[in-house]
Amino acid sequence: MNLLEEIKEKAKKFNKTIVLPEGFDERTLRAADIILSEKIAKIVLIGNKKTIFSDAKKYNLTNIDKAQIVDPISNPKKDEYAELMLTIRKGKGLTKEAALSLLENPLYLATVMIKAGDADGEVAGAANATGNVLLPAFQYVKTLPGISVVSGAFLMFLDNKSFGNEGLMVFADCAVHPNPNAQELAQIAVSTGKTTRAIAGIEPRIAMLSFSTKGSASHEFVDKVVEATKIAQEMAPDMQIDGEMQADAAIIEAIGKSKAPGSKIAGKANVLVFPDLQSGNISYKLVERLAGAQAVGPILQGMAAPINDLSRGCSVSDIVNLVAITANQAAAL
Repeated sequence: MNLLEEIKEKAKKFNKTIVLPEGFDERTLRAADIILSEKIAKIVLIGNKKTIFSDAKKYNLTNIDKAQIVDPISNPKKDEYAELMLTIRKGKGLTKEAALSLLENPLYLATVMIKAGDADGEVAGAANATGNVLLPAFQYVKTLPGISVVSGAFLMFLDNKSFGNEGLMVFADCAVHPNPNAQELAQIAVSTGKTTRAIAGIEPRIAMLSFSTKGSASHEFVDKVVEATKIAQEMAPDMQIDGEMQADAAIIEAIGKSKAPGSKIAGKANVLVFPDLQSGNISYKLVERLAGAQAVGPILQGMAAPINDLSRGCSVSDIVNLVAITANQAAAL
């Protein structure tokens, strides 16, 4: 059984409720049908019930009736949710009328459902931009205590089993934060370690990447990574975190021993934390395209509840996989 199948099997045991706000999207409905058929999670679809059932019939989907369908226009909890929004955004100028209007937006409704305890997580983005998915999440679900930055991790499945854990590596941040400072980079490292434990079920060995290994170069960019490494080690003394480190020193044992003798991470890293979004995004795409790796993600981390963003070019299987991952994240919180 591969890791993705293991993640699905674990999700079945957790029986979490995941809300899919894009109930009008064909891929979302097809994914929901599979998830409900395989009992990976309980599903809330946001949309017009008549339209959803009509679409399900058109696509020959036989399990959509097992989903909870919430119409954002006629939702019976609309007033209750509006009051919750007013409490959360107290002092921000939000009015009751504005809150009721926002609740007709499925992305806002989904996040408020999570905040109210009526869902455990959300998967969206098949038909919405990342910014539209994340804005209500930042406003109403917010980040975990002690974490101020949201980041995106990718599970990278490589054919070469000598890397990481039998070919599995975790890359971050490849999706969200353009230029984290040292404190934020440390938070990204710790969040990624937690994601690795919760989703991959392996103990993270985290390399903080740079163009320098243990002082081989001097630059303010290197200083940031050195400081971030120290902060991350203090934040999570139970995790193996080391740096600053060049990529080859992090993943090739002979080079790691040469460049960073005595390091428990060098040459053995299964988690790579990049110093900024440019390097992270470029690297995961190069590994995906040139090495033929399977990239699963981004898995958003740092939120108080799991809210994951899809690519608008996602497949049905991408949605199914991300729902299973979201259920595992919810169980780990």
